[in-house]
Amino acid sequence: MEICVIGAGYVGLTTAAVLADLGHTICCVDTNSEKIKQLKRGEVPIYEPGLSELISKNKDRLTFSSKVVENIQKTAVIFIAVGTPSLADGRTDLTYIQSVVDEIAEGIKSYKTIITKSTVPPGTNENIYKMLKETGVDPKLFNVVSNPEFLREGSAISDMIKPDKIVVGKQQEDQKSLSVVKNIYKNINAPFIITSLNGAEMIKYTSNAFLATKISFINEIARICDKYNVNIEDVSKGIGTDPRISPHFLSSGIGYGGSCFPKDVRSLEHSALDRNVTPQLLQAVQAVNHSQVNLYIDKLSVFIDDFSEKTIAVLGVAFKPNTDDIRYSPAVSLIEKLSSLGSIVQTYDPKALLPLAMMEMVSQHIKLEQAIMNADCVVIATDWDEFKQLNWLKVKELMKGKYILDARNCIEPQVVRDAGLTYIGVARP
Repeated sequence: MEICVIGAGYVGLTTAAVLADLGHTICCVDTNSEKIKQLKRGEVPIYEPGLSELISKNKDRLTFSSKVVENIQKTAVIFIAVGTPSLADGRTDLTYIQSVVDEIAEGIKSYKTIITKSTVPPGTNENIYKMLKETGVDPKLFNVVSNPEFLREGSAISDMIKPDKIVVGKQQEDQKSLSVVKNIYKNINAPFIITSLNGAEMIKYTSNAFLATKISFINEIARICDKYNVNIEDVSKGIGTDPRISPHFLSSGIGYGGSCFPKDVRSLEHSALDRNVTPQLLQAVQAVNHSQVNLYIDKLSVFIDDFSEKTIAVLGVAFKPNTDDIRYSPAVSLIEKLSSLGSIVQTYDPKALLPLAMMEMVSQHIKLEQAIMNADCVVIATDWDEFKQLNWLKVKELMKGKYILDARNCIEPQVVRDAGLTYIGVARP
């Protein structure tokens, strides 16, 4: 099939690359002409394991263009994969969605199946349908489908090729779109969940909200365990064996971040409030998460009474390993907090870079050893494998102090202590 993917961001590029690998002819379009030029040169603007290789492998079936309307006109299937960032109040900014709708309205000359991949609040796809009708587009020329993504940064390609489900939201009277979507994914073995447009949107939001809830839940339990000298790892393992709970997303630490969980939980909260529902659990999930960085700062302050002029090495900038994404990264929040307390912060991350605004006050090094050099304290803020496998005797030689703050529960306390260093964690006796 010939498919136009609108949006060359994280979701758009992954979708385009995988669909091309499935045998479809894909044109990925974006209004950012510099990004398109970069992609045409074979340069992928984001880091995702395997993505660059997959794009290169399918270069005969995958093209890039900044001519949005022209490519909409040429294809029968359109994927919307543009960004849906948060507004200042936490609501979802649908500006890019609106722009795409305007471009689709301009480009429709023949029948189109319009498939939304972008994460959008309940009611958005219904509004897309209404907006197209209001611009004068004949309803016989299009159908709107909600097909949300469930990609994890760091394993996005595998998640799309081997998903646990494919969610398809459509209008009740739409008898065409399901067969189109099934044809697109015919080489993928996964169950289809068929629902309404609003239903598909809610499945996506509910999925992210539930996973965020598990993270905040185990973080709150860790606070209690810390007061009773109980190892949170034992508790996580103990409850994770229960098939009703599962072990996934039960790792305590400085909290969740990234492009999805923070904005999606806030957006779902607003969707509830708009219909006079007070989402107390969602609000509590966010409250716990927002306080995690301060919890670890408080834990460290037991050992360092004055952060001023102390040199602290923070290992990790990305919100999670195997990505260069720093959006809502708790590691960045931790660095900001330490810097505001007067610490001299030195950082290192294998892929991610600090925000430009922080470069003047924080030193980011290209080598891990440089970040650790003469540090009074080392903080593990992102659980990269490189940090899990550190030689702690070597770390001790490089450091000036002896404190190791494990904000990701990813290293063994006794190994650190055996090297003559002081291990600091929450509920990690």
